[in-house]
Amino acid sequence: MMEVSRRQFNFGLGSLAFAGIAERACAQIPPPAVNEVHGYGPLLRDPNNLIDLPKGFSYRVISRFGNLMDDGFVVPSAGDGMGAFAMGRGKIALVRNHELNFRDSRFGPFTGDAPAQIKTYDRLTGGGKAPLPGGTTTLIYDLKSGRVESQYLSLVGTIRNCAGGVTPWGSWLSCEENVTRAGDNVGKDHGYIFEVPASHKGLVDPVPLKAMGRFNHEAACVDPRTGIVYLTEDRDDGLLYRFLPDAKGELAKGGRLEALAINGVADSRNWDGVAVERGKPLSPRWIPLDNPEAPEDDLRQRGAANGATLFARGEGIWWGKDELYFTCTDGGAIKHGQIYRLRPGAGVAADSIDLFYESKNAAAYNYGDNLCVMPTGHLMVCEDQYTDITDNHLRGITPAGKAYQFAKSRVQTEFAGACFSPDGSTFFVNLMWPTMTLAITGPWGQVRAV
Repeated sequence: MMEVSRRQFNFGLGSLAFAGIAERACAQIPPPAVNEVHGYGPLLRDPNNLIDLPKGFSYRVISRFGNLMDDGFVVPSAGDGMGAFAMGRGKIALVRNHELNFRDSRFGPFTGDAPAQIKTYDRLTGGGKAPLPGGTTTLIYDLKSGRVESQYLSLVGTIRNCAGGVTPWGSWLSCEENVTRAGDNVGKDHGYIFEVPASHKGLVDPVPLKAMGRFNHEAACVDPRTGIVYLTEDRDDGLLYRFLPDAKGELAKGGRLEALAINGVADSRNWDGVAVERGKPLSPRWIPLDNPEAPEDDLRQRGAANGATLFARGEGIWWGKDELYFTCTDGGAIKHGQIYRLRPGAGVAADSIDLFYESKNAAAYNYGDNLCVMPTGHLMVCEDQYTDITDNHLRGITPAGKAYQFAKSRVQTEFAGACFSPDGSTFFVNLMWPTMTLAITGPWGQVRAV
């Protein structure tokens, strides 16, 4: 994900003003999107100018920046990674990240002074010592009525909670994409993962899971068979990590961290010629990493020096059927994105990894970021372009590795937080700036992979 400053937005609380965007758009009209397969068909123009969807699909804005929450705080902006959890009786919990830096208090949950005794991981070290605005909010949503029953702050005091991942035991792993050290306007080191149980009402105790490594975290997913957690790193020279917990489902009890090395491939990015061919299974191994708290933010350098493979900005990661997928946002020969597929071996079987998708055309796939696995088995990928005038889409990717557009944003921001309700009926996604969380329903089974 991108820093707030790179977006150059200056929204007041609750403002939805997009002054100047239309004028700038006139100077640069993006080329039409390209579909490699039919998908759900052509998009229909949204009369509300928010997002275009295929015929039969509709959206509802269920939460937005500035809404008053049940705890008296307001919905923060920078809505990012998100997970959905079944709560029984047709209700789900959505746990939503907010990728706010320590300078972004005006976009945070507090309209005035925060309560003195609030459960916060960290505070600013300047006057007032306010809690850092990053963290998570939780929404309780009724799938039948299509309404939010409650929403509240569930983690605060962290920095740039970018993506994360759902666990089989009903919690959200919220990842800090930031490695600020104590003394640099903040009181504690950052770069950790925090666990937020979906069923917890109110703020959780903010416990950093330090054994899972201190680095520029992006996302996480869990192999439900083993409890092993796989982790991406949003760096141009990042690694893919795995965390082997000492006790399955109890991450706070510690474990060991390792980095992936593809045999014979030091660099998977394909920037300087084709090092990895699409669809060719490769054999990986795992390299142990010592000192995972890495005060010098050097885990990736130490891992690479010992043979770990480089990836180009690993971002979204999601567990499928006995396999996981992760995006590399600017990987590939044209640097517009790759998706890798890892099949962890169960029992005595060996792991396998392959390049599942690589963009050959920016009009078909452009800077894939967050992703999830759809009920159909297709992938849903959120684009995050870096041009002045964005043309971000939600892209479907078929099991055969073909891309199609599912939605197009009509506002100058990125999609984030893609996830489905556990019953597969409703798709949730964030528009990041200013945050709007959307619930999308429609004929999910009517996709054509030709």
